[in-house]
Amino acid sequence: MEPLSPATGGSVRARGRILTRYRTAITPAHIAVLIGLATSPIAQAAETLSLPQAVQAALARSPALVAQDAAARSARNMAVAAGQRPDPVLRLSLDNIPLSGPDRFSTTRDFMTAKSVSLMQTLPSTAKRQARTARFEREAQTAEAGRLEQSAAIGRETAMAWLERQALEQRLGLLNEQLGEARLLVQASESAARSGSGSPADWIAARESVAQLQQTLLGVEAERRNARLTLARWTGSDPEQPLATPPDLASSPTGAGNGAERLAHHPELVRLSAQEAAMAAEAAVARQEREPDWSTELMLSLRGPGYPNMVSLAVSVPLPWDRPQRQDRELAARLAQVDALRAEREERAREHLAEVRRWEEGWRAGLAQLALIDDERLPLAEQRIQTTLAAYRGGRTPLSEVLAARRMALDLRMERIDLHLSTARLWAQLAYLIPAEPAAAKGVTP
Repeated sequence: MEPLSPATGGSVRARGRILTRYRTAITPAHIAVLIGLATSPIAQAAETLSLPQAVQAALARSPALVAQDAAARSARNMAVAAGQRPDPVLRLSLDNIPLSGPDRFSTTRDFMTAKSVSLMQTLPSTAKRQARTARFEREAQTAEAGRLEQSAAIGRETAMAWLERQALEQRLGLLNEQLGEARLLVQASESAARSGSGSPADWIAARESVAQLQQTLLGVEAERRNARLTLARWTGSDPEQPLATPPDLASSPTGAGNGAERLAHHPELVRLSAQEAAMAAEAAVARQEREPDWSTELMLSLRGPGYPNMVSLAVSVPLPWDRPQRQDRELAARLAQVDALRAEREERAREHLAEVRRWEEGWRAGLAQLALIDDERLPLAEQRIQTTLAAYRGGRTPLSEVLAARRMALDLRMERIDLHLSTARLWAQLAYLIPAEPAAAKGVTP
């Protein structure tokens, strides 16, 4: 190995010789092979996965949304059934069979004995049947509102998984870049130490820096593997599929309209509104239940020979003798539940409005901090590295100063990745606050 000293910059010459060797080894045939590989179906199949594509894939394969659709279908089927009259009741009876005397157990000799066939029908009012239908229709709308809420949650969780994986891959690329430069410093410090122009302590410090980077790299690689599996759990795609360019965080995540208008379509508030309407429909049913259902019965009685057959017509009606303590109490309970849901919705609306404002402020502050890092802090960190490196080459400072400057620059770039991730999370919270499918499309009224 050629001795490398800080003053001569031998590491630069060594890298130049390596690059020259590889350039002379590549022939036009090699280039043709590389071009063929780049245009092959295998290379073209490695399509990137963008954030919107990941969210759409997660929504398309979510069993939770299928469950909500099934719940809505169930409620709508119940709405049709609830609007029908109850099934008539057919009754067959053998009446007034004597148990003693000469006609004991006879079904024809006693004039009171009869074989009866009756048909009974309960007749709930039209208003009551309409109220029952409306109740299940509201339950179907509640299930559809739950689907919207689930859709928004899936979109946010998928976006978070995509952004987390993207940030980890950025960290991994940065660490690999830093590791390559740190290994070059190890070579330079080793050559300087062997030639006597450098200190063995610098060589040890450089090796320690490489070891620290390798340790950090192992942890980040494990986190990236977990992040890939998490994203694949939502999208169903290949965990190794590369990611596309991240979204522009400077673009407004809320789109047109103010926050109050958008919050009117917040999925949780839409669900609470649907639940309130469903409970109001329950109260309407309870109000109708205060009126009893009439029932009619037609009976034909067949008696023995010599006796005329009989026909009977009966009307039955329940007697709500304690309405203030039963039916009225049930209606009051349903109305109290409506009030409770209305108050809960208003409280949650205030919480969400404050939450959205906090997210917007945090997102704007994150953008400002990212701009400051890019415009001021990163150039200063690079200048510090170049200054300490020049001083090291001139023998005016130890290698530890160079390593410290590089660590500070690495920490700053890691800080920027973390800040970008936290800002992107706020952006995603705002961007996927409202699901893509509007509430009006599903028949849900906020």
